[in-house]
Amino acid sequence: MVLGMSVSLTLLGLLDREPSHGYDLKRAYDTYFGRGKPLPFGQVYSTLSRLTRDGKVVMSEVGRGVGPDRKQYVITELGATEVDQWLTQPVEPEPHLQSLLFTKVALALMLERPAEDYLDTQRRAHLQRMRELTEIKRTGGLVDVMLADHGIYHLEADLRWIDATSARLDALRRVVRP
Repeated sequence: MVLGMSVSLTLLGLLDREPSHGYDLKRAYDTYFGRGKPLPFGQVYSTLSRLTRDGKVVMSEVGRGVGPDRKQYVITELGATEVDQWLTQPVEPEPHLQSLLFTKVALALMLERPAEDYLDTQRRAHLQRMRELTEIKRTGGLVDVMLADHGIYHLEADLRWIDATSARLDALRRVVRP
């Protein structure tokens, strides 16, 4: 999902689409990008505050609604330029040559703990998540299907790695525990 700096950029992108109130931004974010992890209202408003401070967003009006005053946010030229630059830059290819899965296996071997058990447990967790994503694909709309496909493909790669690592545990044990 979208994290850290990209939350700001995602909200800017939504504002580039149309001026919006914070509530509408949260709803759009959650609908398209927050599957399983909705964006907290506090994060929406703190992000909008930073974007306003940095000159990437301005408030265009304060109108009375049913409840408290509602502020409408509008992207500035600076914000739109940042969104354009962000959208044209590729995402850094993952993964790096650093992996939590590998770290846990190597440490288990170094500490003479059952790395095989860890890999089996991890495999079961991955397969359970694949079942959940497959159900989402079966019952969800296009956005859900596309996000589930992305997750499933990553899980499949992890499962291939788990199988390959299981086959190499004795060799790895000799490397990490000389």
